[in-house]
Amino acid sequence: MNKQTWIILIVALGLMGGTAGLLTNLRTHQKLGQPAVKTRPIPGSIRLQVELPERALDYASQAVEVDKTALDWLPPDTSFGQRLYRAPDGFQASVNVVLMGSDRTSLHKTEFCLEGQGWSIDRSASHETTVRIDRPYPYDLPVMKFIATREVTEQGRKLTARGVYLAWFVADGDEFTAQHWQRMWWMARDLVRTGVLQRWAMISYFTVCAPGQEDAACDRLKKFIVASAPDIQLVPRPAGQTSTARP
Repeated sequence: MNKQTWIILIVALGLMGGTAGLLTNLRTHQKLGQPAVKTRPIPGSIRLQVELPERALDYASQAVEVDKTALDWLPPDTSFGQRLYRAPDGFQASVNVVLMGSDRTSLHKTEFCLEGQGWSIDRSASHETTVRIDRPYPYDLPVMKFIATREVTEQGRKLTARGVYLAWFVADGDEFTAQHWQRMWWMARDLVRTGVLQRWAMISYFTVCAPGQEDAACDRLKKFIVASAPDIQLVPRPAGQTSTARP
């Protein structure tokens, strides 16, 4: 082994050791950020209950228990909020919030939830869009829109169902994004800059419709987001500021 090879090896080992030391220091001294969604303690549990409004517009709702598989699979300090909303005409919207704790693996790419439930995502019809929120201040909320397909059986007949799924991520400090990669980047950036592990939450709205009704179903979901999301997430922005997120 020549001198140049030894130098490269020593530098590489030094970088690896420095990186390991930095990560260890961050884990030791990091602080967990505050949730950017409304929560309350659950007696006797390290989890929090994410609070969702019982009513929004003319929709009634019922709480939905978290699936045991999710409770067993996700980190033990992951917190949840789930409700199923029904409009008088039968339209239904499932609202789900997953709030991470000290383990960042609580959250994942938004499409994993759909695919894990047997839905096939139509990539050509899925894209980022925005929802104009009007309270407490006007701002454009970026959301990922996914259109998915699944075969279902009703009364012995096989039918094709279409799913419309709108989701985004939010964290304390006026951080919200539709993109998983951007959330990961901001989380790493904030941890290095401040020593605070931002407690990100993923908020999602989902409905099922017949083929050809996707646009109408999406419009209804967006209107329901406008009415209900301000009662779920905390976005501490001064009045008049309309930017969607920090760089």
